[in-house]
Amino acid sequence: MRVSERVLERVEQERGLDPVAGRAAALWSAALRSERLRDLLSGRQLGHPLHPAAVLVPAGTLLSATVLDLTGDPGLRPAARRLIGFGLLSAAPAAAAGWSDWLDTEGAERRVGLVHAASNIVGIASYATSWWQRRHGASGLVAGLAGATALGVGGWLGGHLAHALGVGVDTTAFQRGPTDWTDVLAASEVTTALRQVDVDGVSVLLTRVDGQIVAIGNRCTHRGGPLADGERDGDCVVCPWHASRFALASGEVVRGPATRPQPVYEVRENAGRVELRRSEVRALRANPVDPAPDRVLTGRR
Repeated sequence: MRVSERVLERVEQERGLDPVAGRAAALWSAALRSERLRDLLSGRQLGHPLHPAAVLVPAGTLLSATVLDLTGDPGLRPAARRLIGFGLLSAAPAAAAGWSDWLDTEGAERRVGLVHAASNIVGIASYATSWWQRRHGASGLVAGLAGATALGVGGWLGGHLAHALGVGVDTTAFQRGPTDWTDVLAASEVTTALRQVDVDGVSVLLTRVDGQIVAIGNRCTHRGGPLADGERDGDCVVCPWHASRFALASGEVVRGPATRPQPVYEVRENAGRVELRRSEVRALRANPVDPAPDRVLTGRR
């Protein structure tokens, strides 16, 4: 196993971080208790988490300042100081979005997220020190390099959170519903209550909206919560885990922290029975593993 993987595994399993994470969660839960604020910080309007996009500004400006420093041209130092100042100002909203996302994690994801945040805090503090030194005539180069190193570690951990642990990824990204009409249950069994059924190994939520049967994915796209265990609020369902709201007819996200809509299934009634299907054009969803070893049904071999 590579050294980097051993380090990541150690962080994921380090339960000693849990008390610190608990205190940080209590602090940020109080600071971000507004549902509207959490909705904004989640990135619902973007259709994906805000934090990865927001960090481009502080990371880009701060690291650009370090690049200017490394050229050795004294004439570029004023520009580097201005870049650092702008980067420090833009770090606050990016950090708030990250902490908002982190509140909805637990276990290994929460531990890695805590260390990711700590690395970024060290990086921002180092760059703040560098800015202060520059204001008072010093070069600030060493503090800037320390900040760049810490932000690099934070970025590495952030990549692990997203691409290895799946934080911020649509939890239904690789679920594939039936593409052919599939019988699921009698139409008389579907009422305005939330009803969960398994269709080809995929959990689906059934209910009625204005008398019509509708079907959406039952696994919340945010963190995988079972929507059928949530509450119905008018024509919306509220996730029992983090209170995301989805329109039952369209799967649209009405209120975050979820950013991705729920998968929607076509529904028809046939001889008193409910049948479902879902057309799928996304390659990763439409590339299931065949039961035979080392074979796939579509895509590359």
